[in-house]
Amino acid sequence: QVQLVESGGGLVQAGGSRRLSCAASGRTFTTYDMGWFRQAPGKEREFVAAISWSGSSTSYADSVKVRFTISRDNAKNTVYLQMNSLKVEDTAVYYCAARYRVISGVATSYSYDYWGQGTQVTVSS
Repeated sequence: QVQLVESGGGLVQAGGSRRLSCAASGRTFTTYDMGWFRQAPGKEREFVAAISWSGSSTSYADSVKVRFTISRDNAKNTVYLQMNSLKVEDTAVYYCAARYRVISGVATSYSYDYWGQGTQVTVSS
């Protein structure tokens, strides 16, 4: 089992940048593909980005493609979400998630089993 702790949330102006981090502990980090999800007030949780255990495969929601970048440092057991050109509609609680790595090696948006507690990102106009 893996434990996930997010950090880096806060208040940022529209057009600004923010980097979220998610530190993992427990089982070997490369056992897991990793993802970021978010939930805005009154809305369902939605997929943001994912990265395979090796970092060779990534995927993004259309709404964040080009603006956000997911990466991981397996030596530090950490996954990152670099968010640029932030918009007011990016305001949400951001969650880090993990799933057992898949044989295909392709990062996707489903079957995540472990979740962090979330970190709030608020984008002001």
